[in-house]
Amino acid sequence: MVVSVRDVAAAASVSVGTVSNVLNRPEKVAPATVERVLAAIEQLGFVRNDAARQLRAGRSRSIGLVVLDVRNPFFTDVARGAEDRAAEDGYTVLLGNTDDNADREAAYVDLFEEQRVRGVLISPMTDDPARLERLRDRGTPVVLVDRQAGDRVFSSVAVDDVVGGTVAVRHLLESGRRRIAFVGGPRSIRQVTDRLDGARRAVAEVPDASLEVIETDSLTVLQGRAAGELIREREPAERPDAIFAANDLLAMGVLQALMMLGTVRVPEDIALIGYDDIDFARAAVVPLSSIRQPAALIGYTAVDLLLKEAAGGGEAEREQIVFQPELVVRDSTRGR
Repeated sequence: MVVSVRDVAAAASVSVGTVSNVLNRPEKVAPATVERVLAAIEQLGFVRNDAARQLRAGRSRSIGLVVLDVRNPFFTDVARGAEDRAAEDGYTVLLGNTDDNADREAAYVDLFEEQRVRGVLISPMTDDPARLERLRDRGTPVVLVDRQAGDRVFSSVAVDDVVGGTVAVRHLLESGRRRIAFVGGPRSIRQVTDRLDGARRAVAEVPDASLEVIETDSLTVLQGRAAGELIREREPAERPDAIFAANDLLAMGVLQALMMLGTVRVPEDIALIGYDDIDFARAAVVPLSSIRQPAALIGYTAVDLLLKEAAGGGEAEREQIVFQPELVVRDSTRGR
């Protein structure tokens, strides 16, 4: 049986208002009465419903975080950074995983609004801001995560993925590779298109270089393995001599496929670089070169911007924080 405030009041022979004061403003209640109410709470096993209390006050001590794929360790690290910053101000983070599905993204946005979260952090799937603009206009601040908001409609925290793609492919070209393949998708994800744009810019700088695009349905190990198998089955002369994968999970799948039969050597035959620099990248059978993003810092900074905007009542200046990516070179792109 759920014990209510009324049950506590009856057991302590006080009013419901007195129980509320003991819970929220004990300094206004006589010490003897406080002791009597606390004894009744202990005896009955009463647990206060903070969520209901916060909703009645029109606010919540929670922040919604919507990510593309919680299986990707990059987003796990983003969530960890967000939790660290939220905890500093007494907030908790509620995590929603869209799994690259627009309908699930919409459902989480609606759910978090119903829960009256303090604000929403989101790594959106598309460039259509209409739903998020409506959410913000109804009083729920929104900060984009791992995604730039160039029009300054929202605050955002991201890494410059165009630069990251350029740095990755320049590294491959500087090692003497010329037939580059980009593995990634779907292109509805802005981060994928930005990284591909950067790859194209780097290839355009070298006259005899070429870029092939192998699109995947998602950014997973299995999709990377499927792409790697297609490349492995080609004649050696028809294979790329370097691959830039849109994230490390894809790169790990590609690596598994290339090395599975022992017919393709990494990096001797094909150099391989990923993106995100997750912990698994350095632990791969051939340690993966990657483009590092400060994932935890992205999450931490996003919550910081969100709380500033919430405190400003919608009048706070919207900020776009852009971190620069870092090239991490390991065995998968070293030498031939």
